[in-house]
Amino acid sequence: MTPIDPRGRDCRLFTGYKPCRPGAECTDECRDRVPFGTRVLIVNLDALGNVLMTTAQLAGVKREWPESTVVWLTAPEAVPLLQGNPYLDGVYAWHDENRMVLSAQRFDVVLNADKSVRACAFTASLDCPDVRGFTLSHLGQIVPANDGAEYAYRLGLDDRLKFRVNKKTGQEILAEAWGLPYRRDEYVFRLTSEEEAFCTRLRQEWGLDGATVVGLNTGCSNLFPNKKMTVGQHVSLIERLAGRGGLVFLLLGGREDTARNAEIARRASASGARVIETPTTEGLRRGACYENLADIVVTGDSFGMHLAIALRKHVAAWFGLSCWEEIDLYDRGVKFHPDGLACAPCWQRVCPHNLECIAAIDLEGIAREVEAFADARAAERGAA
Repeated sequence: MTPIDPRGRDCRLFTGYKPCRPGAECTDECRDRVPFGTRVLIVNLDALGNVLMTTAQLAGVKREWPESTVVWLTAPEAVPLLQGNPYLDGVYAWHDENRMVLSAQRFDVVLNADKSVRACAFTASLDCPDVRGFTLSHLGQIVPANDGAEYAYRLGLDDRLKFRVNKKTGQEILAEAWGLPYRRDEYVFRLTSEEEAFCTRLRQEWGLDGATVVGLNTGCSNLFPNKKMTVGQHVSLIERLAGRGGLVFLLLGGREDTARNAEIARRASASGARVIETPTTEGLRRGACYENLADIVVTGDSFGMHLAIALRKHVAAWFGLSCWEEIDLYDRGVKFHPDGLACAPCWQRVCPHNLECIAAIDLEGIAREVEAFADARAAERGAA
């Protein structure tokens, strides 16, 4: 019998608890052995939209370390977003047991995307020779873990650099921080076959085939409540487009948007527009299915916007307090932002200027983008 090395075996299938398959014997001669290669841990806990955007780095991680095992530590609510990701070998939710399990292991590379004390403290506690992104100093301060992360770090300390000078997207900034060549890789998010079938069934049941489906992502997280239009603005946009045939409006959002979606639907339906309230309490994966029904998504800078990008939808995104330069729509849409407003972007949770950036949202421009998209789709169908 081959003795087991107390340091473990270089095989992903070996758990030390039971054979990887019935009757298998773990020996050095095993032909089923799957080496770990470079062991990479990604730490990314903050904000659902940021987690989705960080998936754009996974192709670069695999280019940098082709033979590798990549696992991701994230917030429990973000775990569904990483379900079925082909680049990942494991996803760990942030809780005591998982942190204990990961802390006991030795990774070759740790990539921390988050400038938060908790993520940086955990990163600093790990025994790893190559840490990239951000970590915690012995004085309890967030600091860059490597030279490449200096620019991303400075963005958080220099408002002029972040709000006026920077022209790099978030994906480009993070690739630089992690020392990965930037190639404008897409987000990675996969619907399951069951979810695809669910979408197909709903399109038929709701009579969406042949229509241009306009998804309206009406809300945002409660952390930055000023990243959403007013109810009246949503109603005005729908009324502006209501006279055009062939459009169906889907109201999208989370449980915090349930009441406002009902109000938008009630008021907008009076214009003769076909408005459908999608369920808001069925979780992230079902919410992604409802957004997947849309052909074009109108949204503020929120998780719903990042999900639309991940689903490769055409996007009409408006911005006020957040940094539009950091968002890449991958040539599928238009960004609307208040160029003439001196206070935007600002990232203020409470507006001292009576929400001028919200009032300045270009509803006419957004309507024209929806119409242009619908015209282009109609032309494509006609040509086919």
